[in-house]
Amino acid sequence: MEVHLSTTDLAPVQIRSFDKLYIGGKWVEPSSDAIIESVSPITEEVIATVPAGKAADIDAAVAAARKAFDEGPWPRLSPKERADYLVRIREELAKRVPELVDAFTAEIGAANGASVAFTNNALKMFDDASTLWERFEWVKERSWDNGSGYITYDPVGVVGVIIPWNGPVATAALKMAPALAAGCTVVLKPASEAAAEIMMMAEAFEAAGLPEGVVSIVPAAREDAERLAAHPDVDKITFTGSTAVGKRLMELASDRIARITLELGGKSAAIIADDIPVEDFVPGLAFAGIGHSGQVCAAITRILVPRERQDEIIEALKQVYESVKVGDPREPDTALGPLSSARQRERVLNYIEIGKEEGARVVTGGKAPEHLERGYYVEPTLFADVRPDMRIAQEEIFGPVVVVIPFDSIDEAVEIANGTVYGLSGAVYAKDHDLAVSIANRVRTGQISINGWDMCVTQPFGGFKQSGLGREGNVEGLSAFLEPKLVQGATPPAK
Repeated sequence: MEVHLSTTDLAPVQIRSFDKLYIGGKWVEPSSDAIIESVSPITEEVIATVPAGKAADIDAAVAAARKAFDEGPWPRLSPKERADYLVRIREELAKRVPELVDAFTAEIGAANGASVAFTNNALKMFDDASTLWERFEWVKERSWDNGSGYITYDPVGVVGVIIPWNGPVATAALKMAPALAAGCTVVLKPASEAAAEIMMMAEAFEAAGLPEGVVSIVPAAREDAERLAAHPDVDKITFTGSTAVGKRLMELASDRIARITLELGGKSAAIIADDIPVEDFVPGLAFAGIGHSGQVCAAITRILVPRERQDEIIEALKQVYESVKVGDPREPDTALGPLSSARQRERVLNYIEIGKEEGARVVTGGKAPEHLERGYYVEPTLFADVRPDMRIAQEEIFGPVVVVIPFDSIDEAVEIANGTVYGLSGAVYAKDHDLAVSIANRVRTGQISINGWDMCVTQPFGGFKQSGLGREGNVEGLSAFLEPKLVQGATPPAK
């Protein structure tokens, strides 16, 4: 395999450290001297530290959010007034884009293209949320056989936001922007791997001048973070991450029937029809599975192909993957950087061994690059001779690993696509547009693309089955942070 690799000596990687927590809109001393070390996957060295929040810090953040919601102005502002703050947050984030991009690359190892795209998505989400006030119907008249009234919408309350490391600022924006638009107050718990970048985001919230208590950001270890999900003063949890952690958070929320939104794992499939030329889909489809080193929940990691075309499609994919430059993500021509951590690389390499043991064939890749002495890298890996029931075809690997599965009919392809516990994303490639639409309508997944692939987060985003509960983005995402209330025997208040 001939992968183009970076062999230059790595320049030092360093980003800003923080020594305070952002609680209730103020920078405060943490309750302990515990810290979180950010280890760059590029150099395997500590590049920043932030305080590790403990139970007392979580409690303080929730108390600030509770007071701000129960007594403060935020939920009592008009939707338009809150939208004006969202515009200011967006402007402050935009000023910080270069630093946020650099931090994302340094902490997580995302290649420059992925860093820029994810960070710009955060701006798009605040743009979108700032217009929800005029797109959502806040009051609805209703009548029935023996009465009339109206429905109004109250913010759900204090929201605990728990996010992963693979797109920290974008994922925080996806959740926080609609929560704030709805009138909720927010406590954000970022992943330890990307905590420094999120503390930079806190500076944008501070500069936007939000009322006291509306936003808190507390990095914490997992065991301390569970306190946020279980806290009696938290009305709703919204989480993006693994299905296993999502199940645990559901348990914690169930004790008090707390509201919860979950965006979890995926094992998304692309179905290739027999009428579309290879050159029309392989270049884009190849990166739908390995972009950001495959660390994307909606990545297309199963490619379902007509049996008579599998050799042709496998060879085309192989050529693309062997032309990919893997290396220092700070270099402008690097396509794939490292995985986020040593633990993540070990997980991915373990799955590759599982695939071999199951009888699948490694077409290309399958190991850590030999030319890179430091960094948590894995080559783009393509498997053939894969059965739908293999673990590498069923379980989320979260690395640059793609499997090709043959089918003998469209019915079988749909059955294979639907044959996992997940249902987050997908794609269909066909020259016959009507055929593509008919296939897409049969796949049980939250989003599906035709003759391309995109993870659209300003429209309803979420999954079927164990890919999650609820939707994020647009008015559907706003609705997740609102409680409908029926007022009987009255007419709607004047606007």
